[in-house]
Amino acid sequence: MSGLLALLDDVAGIAKVAAASVDDVIGQAAKAGAKSAGAVIDDAAVTPKYVQGFTADRELPVIWRIAKGSFVNKLVYLLPIGLLLSNFVPWLITPLLMIGGAYLCFEGAEKIAHALGMGGHAHVESPEQSGEIHDPAHLEEQKAAGAIKTDFILSAEIMTISLAAIPPSNFWMEAATLATVAIMITVVVYGSVALIVKADDLGLAMAARGRLVVTRALGRAIVKAMPGVMWGLTVIGTAAMLWVGGSIIVHGLEVLGLPWLGHHIHDVAEAIGHAMPDNVTGAGTWAAKAIMDGILGVALGLALIPLGEKLITPMWRKIFG
Repeated sequence: MSGLLALLDDVAGIAKVAAASVDDVIGQAAKAGAKSAGAVIDDAAVTPKYVQGFTADRELPVIWRIAKGSFVNKLVYLLPIGLLLSNFVPWLITPLLMIGGAYLCFEGAEKIAHALGMGGHAHVESPEQSGEIHDPAHLEEQKAAGAIKTDFILSAEIMTISLAAIPPSNFWMEAATLATVAIMITVVVYGSVALIVKADDLGLAMAARGRLVVTRALGRAIVKAMPGVMWGLTVIGTAAMLWVGGSIIVHGLEVLGLPWLGHHIHDVAEAIGHAMPDNVTGAGTWAAKAIMDGILGVALGLALIPLGEKLITPMWRKIFG
């Protein structure tokens, strides 16, 4: 009997340790995922365009197909690569992170440039626009494949940022945390995409078949609001990319032994924060730093646009199509 009680006590102890480990993994995953907010918002803002042109009954299956590709990108390809980097060449994480940050700056600045009519891209008709593809199954295959390729880039940024945000721990803790980040972010992104894509259908159904006047009015309001919601998502995603990209560059320079820019931004932000009322000092300091990081992101991104348009983008298209 005493042996059984001792065994049960050991089992209870192991269960407590396991529960604590699960809490640690979820906590670390939440913090690491928050660091990649810019890329996550951009992912959610970019993906809906890939289901444009499909009938309503095919929208959710296409989103699910892209989501499955995203799981494969993160868990099958990027997770092992991240763990190899962390355990064998950790010094490489900061340079890779800075490359990802520079890409975020480039993409954000490119969106601003195009919105202002300054983009250098000539308009190229897609196959579905030019009428070359008449088979819906072929079109679905092509759009899903394109979305999964785009997701791979954004997922690489998310996983790298998350990896850098995980505190030093053992191999299995890092693996569990990264896997949790991958699953959480994919569910959040593609769950949000599904809600965004189907919101107008829901609004139309409410407006047409709602029994109450309030229901029909709410449905019409949802339909009218969706273009603004999509525009707002794009703006927020662009701002987040530039802020996160700029802050990654600043932090990377500090890690590489070049702290001047980071210290200067910190000092200016502190001065601005302390010039505000006491109850908003912290928020003012944070906002000032975020704005300066974003301005740096815009400047760097604009400087990278010629390189991206003339070298990186043509190279990428030649390799991946």
